[in-house]
Amino acid sequence: MNGVDVVYEKFHFRHDPKWCEDMGQPGNGELIICVACVIEMMESDSIASVRKSVALSGISRVLKDKPGALKELLLQDQRVCLHFTASLLRMLHTVVDPATLEQAMQVLVQLLLELQSEQSVQFILNEIHILLCDQSSVKGFLPTFTFLGKLLDAFPSLTQCLSSNHVGLLEQLCSVLLYPDEGLKASVFYVWQRLWGAAGVAQSLPTPLRDWLCTLLLQTLANACSPLLTVNCLGVLKELLKLSEVVSVLMNRPCDLLPSDADQSLENDQEPQSTSQAQRCPLPLILKKLLLSGDETLQVASAQCIAAVLVHSPSQYCTPFIQADVPEFLFERLSCGSEVLLWSIYSCLLLLTEEPQFFSKYHSVYGIESLVRSLKEALRLTNQEVQRQGLLLLTEVLERQPVGVHLFPSGPGFVAVAEVVLAGVSSPCLKVATQAAHAAAALLRADHQSNPVQYEELEKLVEAIMRRCSELPLPASSRRRGSLKGPEPSSQDSGAGGFVLQALVCFLAACRLAEHCSSEPGLKENVFTAPSRPSQGPDPLESMCLCLLRCCDTLCIPTVTRQCECSPSAQMLQHFFSSLSCQFSLLPSFMPSFAVKLASSGVFRFALEHKAVFCTGNRNPSLNAACCGFLQRLSVCLLSQSAPAVCIHPQDCAEMEALLQSGLPSVRCRLCDWPALLCEAPAPHCDPATPRATQYCLLTLLHLTLQYGDRLLPDSTVFSCVVTLLCSVQEQGESPPPPSVLRSAFYLLSVTQGKSPSLDRAPLQYITKALCSSPSFSSLYTHHPPLLHFIFHYPELANHFGPQVLELWLSHRPEATPQSDTHSKKIEQGQEADPDVTHLQALLEKNPSVILTLLGMVCTREAPLAERALEVLEGFLHSRRGCEANLEALLRPTLLQVLQQVNLESSQGTGVGGSLPVVLRLLCLMQTSSSPENHMDGIHFKLLYQAVSMLLCNTGLMDQLQATLHLASPSPSLSGPSALLCCSHLLLSSLITLQHAHAAQVHRSISLDVDSVVHALFFRKKTTDSLLLASSLRLLQAVLDVDLESPVLCVGGGPSAGKRPLGETDSSLYPLGSHRAHCLITALYGLLLQKQELLLNVTVNCLGSLLGFLQRRSQSTAVSLRQWCAEGSGPESGAGRSGEERPEGAGSEHGTGPETAVHTAPVRCNLPSSYREQPTEGQNSDEVTELIASHQHRQSTHQHYACWRAFCLSVRLHSEDTWTPWFSVIDFFVS
Repeated sequence: MNGVDVVYEKFHFRHDPKWCEDMGQPGNGELIICVACVIEMMESDSIASVRKSVALSGISRVLKDKPGALKELLLQDQRVCLHFTASLLRMLHTVVDPATLEQAMQVLVQLLLELQSEQSVQFILNEIHILLCDQSSVKGFLPTFTFLGKLLDAFPSLTQCLSSNHVGLLEQLCSVLLYPDEGLKASVFYVWQRLWGAAGVAQSLPTPLRDWLCTLLLQTLANACSPLLTVNCLGVLKELLKLSEVVSVLMNRPCDLLPSDADQSLENDQEPQSTSQAQRCPLPLILKKLLLSGDETLQVASAQCIAAVLVHSPSQYCTPFIQADVPEFLFERLSCGSEVLLWSIYSCLLLLTEEPQFFSKYHSVYGIESLVRSLKEALRLTNQEVQRQGLLLLTEVLERQPVGVHLFPSGPGFVAVAEVVLAGVSSPCLKVATQAAHAAAALLRADHQSNPVQYEELEKLVEAIMRRCSELPLPASSRRRGSLKGPEPSSQDSGAGGFVLQALVCFLAACRLAEHCSSEPGLKENVFTAPSRPSQGPDPLESMCLCLLRCCDTLCIPTVTRQCECSPSAQMLQHFFSSLSCQFSLLPSFMPSFAVKLASSGVFRFALEHKAVFCTGNRNPSLNAACCGFLQRLSVCLLSQSAPAVCIHPQDCAEMEALLQSGLPSVRCRLCDWPALLCEAPAPHCDPATPRATQYCLLTLLHLTLQYGDRLLPDSTVFSCVVTLLCSVQEQGESPPPPSVLRSAFYLLSVTQGKSPSLDRAPLQYITKALCSSPSFSSLYTHHPPLLHFIFHYPELANHFGPQVLELWLSHRPEATPQSDTHSKKIEQGQEADPDVTHLQALLEKNPSVILTLLGMVCTREAPLAERALEVLEGFLHSRRGCEANLEALLRPTLLQVLQQVNLESSQGTGVGGSLPVVLRLLCLMQTSSSPENHMDGIHFKLLYQAVSMLLCNTGLMDQLQATLHLASPSPSLSGPSALLCCSHLLLSSLITLQHAHAAQVHRSISLDVDSVVHALFFRKKTTDSLLLASSLRLLQAVLDVDLESPVLCVGGGPSAGKRPLGETDSSLYPLGSHRAHCLITALYGLLLQKQELLLNVTVNCLGSLLGFLQRRSQSTAVSLRQWCAEGSGPESGAGRSGEERPEGAGSEHGTGPETAVHTAPVRCNLPSSYREQPTEGQNSDEVTELIASHQHRQSTHQHYACWRAFCLSVRLHSEDTWTPWFSVIDFFVS
């Protein structure tokens, strides 16, 4: 052998030159290889291993550097080629040097790859088989089996050839496994691992051989000591476990086939209670033993094998592993930090949870703490699949845990798992967050709650999940709604939809948990709170319910609405509607406002449209049930929110709820199909209850949606459909609809009438009959302005229901809310009118006949309702100052009838009704609102007569007047008795005048002392109120006008009048007397100097009445008084001196005191010249009255009445309510 040439000179000269060739590369020198030399060197035992190694190196170099050269040389003769191959194979049994053996295996594999000859490969396999059969011992076959493994690695297709054509060789390989050499077994198992890893090998191997291999594998694995053998055995086991039939063989392989030492080892590992099972199935104990080893690789392989077994049939194979206490050791291994081992253990435990024994043996209870700690650490890792697998395991444990066994008996344990789930929800990976939300839903089960319940942690968890929903990006199809065809949903969109769905499941679980806690008194409070430290905060359960309602309102509803705009889901909607339904039982007090908000935001349309899409044709029954339950609760809540004037009985609510419950499930059509469904009449031979229930449900839904601003159908369509339905029910002789349905129909007809044609006579009769069928009209009433206009649009309806509608309308009072309180304050301050009154006044403008109905209510209803009706009429009349003749012609006859009826009742002793005050107020208001151009007619006088008669017949009023006149001198201020005395003077003066004019009957007279009246005027205080003086003068004027004689009054002169017989002058002026006449006229002249226009006018009138009285009773006294007036009327009399410039302290015949006496000297005043002239005999009191009237006419009439009415108003503010109607009458009669 020269240099690196593969030539042995000792033998080379004998060889044919054709087997020798230069294999060198240009520039690298010569490399001569002689195939014959190589064969002889390899077969010779005398050649050193070093020479053989060098030769193998040269051949390897040629095979590597010059592909195909050696192949070409060998293929000159196939026999030589096979001989060359056999010589290399025999080296594996003859060479001891490991390096040379490695080179031989390498060259042999390279050569076979170079040759690519099936014949050569088959030859090698046959040779190996022959060698195994010829040898009594397999000692020294380790290089052969190692080469076979490498050959299978180089030729993957060789596995199929081995399994089908070389079964004998495989049997020999199994026999080798009985040899105790672990290295030899490791190499053989490596070959089997490559065989089982190939596709189709398992099906081609004989079953006995397969079963034998399984037995040998279990034996070897149970007694393996070297890591290499264990790893290779586990590799074979993992490949075998891919086949279910092999798993069955392994799991049912009896343990008695194992060697005694292995059997003893397994018996020592197993628990006493699982001895029989371990003897029958040793694989769980073997894998458990590997799980307890300190090698992480073996632990991972063991866990993977356990999972590979269980995945085929957990129900069949879980029990042996559970009885071997494998779950306990799996939980212990969770403390590791290896992501691969964690994932494998999570997978095993996940499969074990499918067996009920996992929970009955309390593995979940003992292992939950380890699992939570492991998850807490896993969520800090970067491998999201491990996090997801761990959360999935937690979810399964929480969902499958039996009800009677609690996982979290104390608060800290529950808080720990809640924190882990919360961390999972916050994960940036949406898949991990989705799985965490799933775990949260399972955690919200009632039997998982600790004692006390950790409501704060639950709130945090639910709120975090719902907030994560709101932070999700908009789906792609929603962002591109402008395109004709939206893109396919991306993985991100589908992940977002999955998270939203899982969040809704969690939210629904939280709502149901809150419902459960509300029904359990022991869960509402913390039973461990010390009695000495009561909780000062809000109720934790109520706080949680409020949190759920807030999340539902601000997070859940917007998220689902946004998600359903692009990719609606039946499952998502089912949980959404169920969650909304739960809110009605959690916080009933908040539901009225929440229901109104839902209805106003279009939730009816949302629910009905999606119900039609997903539930048509009896699809998605769960969604249909959830949607119907929500709509039923929402509808009942809204329909129950009636005004106080509306009477809805509990049985009506129950009937309405039953109707919705039976009819809503069949409402599955689109909105465009509703008109046809409403107008459809039931078939003649079918039960009409079912289709009618559906139609009635549609009416209720249309009512509610329209009431809260959502028009599902056009108004004209709704109107015609409702009319058709009501007519159809009566035409077919069916029972009338329930009151709640009639209420909805009535509302729909009222609201949609404006855009629809008027009803004909026949439909109107049907509608009237339907409305009359209700036992109580109040149950049909809805407080809405169109209802008023609808009723009074048709006279027939107005005749039947007009008074009832107006009564209900006026009885309505809005519920007390902060907004309504502010609104009412504005109304009281005059900043804004009452909308109810405004709507009613608008109706009066269009339909004046309604006034008569209101007037009837004023006269016949109780005081509160009559006051409301009067308020409307007052507002209407105030807005119509200067009433038209037709309005007066409408009101006055009715008022006359009312007054006549009251008079009749009074004469019959039944008393005056409580409506009399408001009737009088209305009469006064109508009179003051009358146009100045309207002339008095017969009705006016009849009204006047009836009013006076009522006043004079009212003995209670006369007694009050008498008591008021007997009051002592009041204080000058206009408060208390002074105000009452003023009003009494004015009212009494009006009664005297009107009784004298109409000769009305008087039942009770009033005593009046003229002396006290004159004394009050003559000796008045400086600070005496002008209004009190004016009222006294008005009363004195009325008494003088009737010559001091009236059935109303019993006038007396007091002690100073003397007793009859009197002188001629005093007797003619009795009971006034001559002296009082002079005193009176002196006092009146003093008052003429006042600067107040009101007092001046009243004084002039009284002076005229006094002169007229004197002219009629004693003309001599009248003439003397005129002369006295003429003497005192000169310009030099100091007319500028006012009545206040009298000297104080002047006495009088009536006594002395603080009063200031009026000067008895003539007081000059600028009276008209006619007063100073001597009257002729023909001149009488009429001329004097005319002169006085001409002076009065020059005064400002407007200011006179304005002052007088202001006075009356001020009096009313300080008077009792019983005087109010009579003060109004004063306004009426005096004006």
